[in-house]
Amino acid sequence: MADSRRWVMLGIGTAAQTAGTLYLYGLPFLLPALRRATGLPLWELGLLVACPSLGMVLALIGWGVVADRRGERLVIGLGLTGGAAFLAAAAHAAGPALFVLLTLAGAAGSAVYAASGRVVTGWFAPGERGLAMGIRQTSQPLGVAAASAALPVLADSGGGPRLALLAAAAVCALTGIVAALLLVDGPRPGTGVAPAAAGTGGAGSGGAGSGGTGTGGARVPSPYRSPTLWRVHGASALLVVAQFVVGAYALDYLVTERGWPVRTAGPLIAGAQLVAAATRVLAGRWSDRSSQRLRPLRIIAAGTAAALGALAVAEALHAPPAAPLLLVALVATVSWHGVAYAAVADVAPASWAGRATSAQTVLQNVAATATPPLFGLAVAGLGFGPGFAVAALFPLAAVAVLHGLTVDDRPPTRPPVGRPDRPARA
Repeated sequence: MADSRRWVMLGIGTAAQTAGTLYLYGLPFLLPALRRATGLPLWELGLLVACPSLGMVLALIGWGVVADRRGERLVIGLGLTGGAAFLAAAAHAAGPALFVLLTLAGAAGSAVYAASGRVVTGWFAPGERGLAMGIRQTSQPLGVAAASAALPVLADSGGGPRLALLAAAAVCALTGIVAALLLVDGPRPGTGVAPAAAGTGGAGSGGAGSGGTGTGGARVPSPYRSPTLWRVHGASALLVVAQFVVGAYALDYLVTERGWPVRTAGPLIAGAQLVAAATRVLAGRWSDRSSQRLRPLRIIAAGTAAALGALAVAEALHAPPAAPLLLVALVATVSWHGVAYAAVADVAPASWAGRATSAQTVLQNVAATATPPLFGLAVAGLGFGPGFAVAALFPLAAVAVLHGLTVDDRPPTRPPVGRPDRPARA
C-alpha cells in the first residue's frame, strides 16, 4: 500500500525550497532600496544580487553528496538555518563583507535544491515523479511571487533592505527548524525497510543510501557514463536562458518600453508567476501519463520558442499584443522544470539522486547567472525585438538536443515502501 506520508514530506520539502527562494532569487526586487542604502552603481548592485547564485554554483554538488550519504532531513535543516544566519549577518554588513555574506547565504541555502529532489525520488515511484517534481518546482515561482510582493514593501516601510533581509532570514530559520523536526528521509534502495522516523538519524544511519552503493551494498556505476543525463542537463540549461531573458527583464520591458506603471506591471507579473506554478504541476502530471517522459518537454520547448518568436515579431512591429505575449512567454518559459527534474530522477539511480539533481541545478544557475548581463548588452545594441528573437533560438536548440532521447522505465503505480530500487541503466 502506498504510504500517504509522502505527500506531507513533499509539502515540507516544497515549503523549504520556497523559503530559500525568497532570497536566492528574490534579491533583484530590493535593487531600488539597495541603491538608496548603499549608493553603489548599478553594475555593482547587479553583482550583489548575483552573489546567492554564485554561492549556489559553488556549493550545490557538495550538498548533493552529503544528501546522498546522510539524508534529506539533515541537509535541509542545516542549509536553511545556516543560510538564515548568514543572511541575518548580511543585513548588518556593508562593503565587501556584504558580498561575501550573501555568497555564503546562497551556498548554505542551496542545500534545499540538492535535498528536496531526494525527497521526491525517495518517496515517489517513477510513475508519480512528474506530478511530484512539478509540485516541488512550484517553489520558485511561488517564492519569487512572495518576494516581489513582500520584500519591496518591507524595504520601503522605513526599515530599508535590512528589514527585508531579516524577514527572509526569519522565514528560512523557521522553515529549517520545522524540516529538521518533521521531515522523514525517504526509503533507501535495497534495505527492505521503511524510512527512518524523524530524530533517528534517517538515511545517515547506514544502508545502501550511503556513498555510491546500491542494492546489496554493490557500488552503482555513475549514470554520467551515458550521455543521457548530460543531454537532459544541457537542454535544461538552454531552456533556462529563455526563462531568465523574460523573467529578468519583464518588469523593465513593460515599464520602459510599454509605459506601464510599476504598480500595474508588478502585480501582473506576480499573477503570471502563480499561473506558472500551476503549469509546472500540470506539465509534470502530463509527463507521468505520457508514454515518453521527454515528449512533453520537447513540446513545451517548441511552444516556448514559438511564444518568444511571436513576442519578437509583435515588438518589432510595435503591436499592442506584445505585452500580453510577454506574460504568455513568462508562463511558458518556466513550465518545464518539473518534467526535466523527473527525467533526471528517472535516469539517476537512488544513490546518485542528490548529485544528479544538484548537477541539474548547477548548470541551470550557470546559465541563469550569465543570461541577464548578456541579454542586456544585446538589447542595448539591437533592441528588445531582436533580443527576443535570439532568445527563441535557445529552446529550439533544446528541442534538437532532446531529439530521439528516451528515459522511460516507469511502473504505472507506486510500489510498496521498501521495494528495492530499480537497477541503474547503462
